[in-house]
Amino acid sequence: MNACIFCQIIAGKAPADILYRDEWVTVFRDAHPVAPVHILIVPNRHIPSVNELVPEDEALSGHLFSVAQKIARQEGVDQDGFRLMVNCGRGGGQTVFHLHMHLLAGRRFHLPF
Repeated sequence: MNACIFCQIIAGKAPADILYRDEWVTVFRDAHPVAPVHILIVPNRHIPSVNELVPEDEALSGHLFSVAQKIARQEGVDQDGFRLMVNCGRGGGQTVFHLHMHLLAGRRFHLPF
């Protein structure tokens, strides 16, 4: 896991603008934002992708959403709206293979992306 940039951030070995941390997740601003608000919510335990979640991770999965709600409120984007996005695998746009949720806000989003 030493090569995983998110594991390095969680361990304090790589810099990041940390917004929140608890026993399950670490939250920080994306180094290459694609929106005015671009925040990553990352499990502290290395899980490569959604495909590697197991039934015992159900509480962690729910916690990701609870923390996203808390951070959206903290950032003042909860009322206007925000997008939550999880990519899975190369074909799904995942570039860092450590499960993470993007919280995006501060501009209008349209479908398709």
